Amino acid sequence: MNKTFKKSVISGLTLAMMLSGATAAFADNGNGKGSDKNKGKSANVKASKDVNVNIKLSFDDLQGADVEWAQRYIASLASKQVFEGYEDGTFQPRKTITRIEAITAAVRLMGLRDQAESDAAKSADLNFKDSDKLEEKYPWAVGYVSVALQNDLFSETDTMVQPEKEADRLWATTLLVKALKLQNEAKSKMNAKLPYKDASQIPAGSVGYVAVAIEKNLIDGYEDNTFRPNKPVTRAELAALLDRTGTQLPDQASVKGTLTAGVSNNLLNVKLSNNTTVNIELDSNAFIFRNGSRAASSELRAGDELLVRTYNSKAIYVEVTKLANSTTTPSTDFSVSGTLNSYKLNNQGEIATITINQSVNGGTQTAVYPVSSNLYISGDLSLLTAGRSIELKGKNSVVTTLIIR
Repeated sequence: MNKTFKKSVISGLTLAMMLSGATAAFADNGNGKGSDKNKGKSANVKASKDVNVNIKLSFDDLQGADVEWAQRYIASLASKQVFEGYEDGTFQPRKTITRIEAITAAVRLMGLRDQAESDAAKSADLNFKDSDKLEEKYPWAVGYVSVALQNDLFSETDTMVQPEKEADRLWATTLLVKALKLQNEAKSKMNAKLPYKDASQIPAGSVGYVAVAIEKNLIDGYEDNTFRPNKPVTRAELAALLDRTGTQLPDQASVKGTLTAGVSNNLLNVKLSNNTTVNIELDSNAFIFRNGSRAASSELRAGDELLVRTYNSKAIYVEVTKLANSTTTPSTDFSVSGTLNSYKLNNQGEIATITINQSVNGGTQTAVYPVSSNLYISGDLSLLTAGRSIELKGKNSVVTTLIIR
């Protein structure tokens, strides 16, 4: 391995990951210890406190179309030690998540693990009605609740932690929007028109949080165009929510760049954005995700754009974010900003097309976009007048989101 890189970059990244959490991530088997020591095939690493830790990135019980889609999210989170498996080596993707597990994961995702596991946080006095129960049954979680409270992850009206209560979709969505520190933005969108058939089931005080989650691509609806706010969240589903949220938080423990050659001598040769090139050693059990599925290191190609997470100076998670010489169809997602020119309604009184003006090279360019029947509108519809600043988002040139500034 390049010694200069090992000292200046990899060691720094390893330190950053150690600072963000050195012990295996939580998963409570009901014994209240929050232990999550993985067994089976894993990447062997050494924690900052000289404690051997196994980071397991793949699980045998991630089988079946209903959970296999979450494999990448789970491996990504496990590589950051935010959300991992159980002591028996399983992940139990279909198991519903409890509130205390979700809170713990959110705090770790925010990079506050050390603070949550400090003596000061663990000895904090909590003003919840069920504090005694929490301290007795989940002593490991006291610091996480304290830090969550300091970071406004709880509502002002919350009088109980309810650690064992199942986390439903609305509660989990709200938690993660708060983890992104977007409470003020959520409060400004409480009058948003949500696109779901069951939008009436979402309390008025929560509409803004769902609106922000949609705009930030944190959460999707179901195929029948419902949100199902009260549906309990499974561990697989929470993994997806956490990973999508994590992409919008600083990730100091990762390397991003372009692979300059195929893997040789178990080394990744990566060119960074500043045009410097670094060598990163692959862990023998590294999780590699390429072209929609798990891949072998031999499938990596020069020109692949990578996101690499390291531990103990080795790459344990590698994700190809863009294929080399890709012949696949480019993403059809789009987002345009400008001012409203005009819009037309269909026979049902819904917006059918939107015409937007954009400034291009000193001039004005006008474009007409068809609108989805499930249009999501953020902002005050009464302000949708000519000249108003707007943003359009959608797929295949069809607008699915209208943001009124």
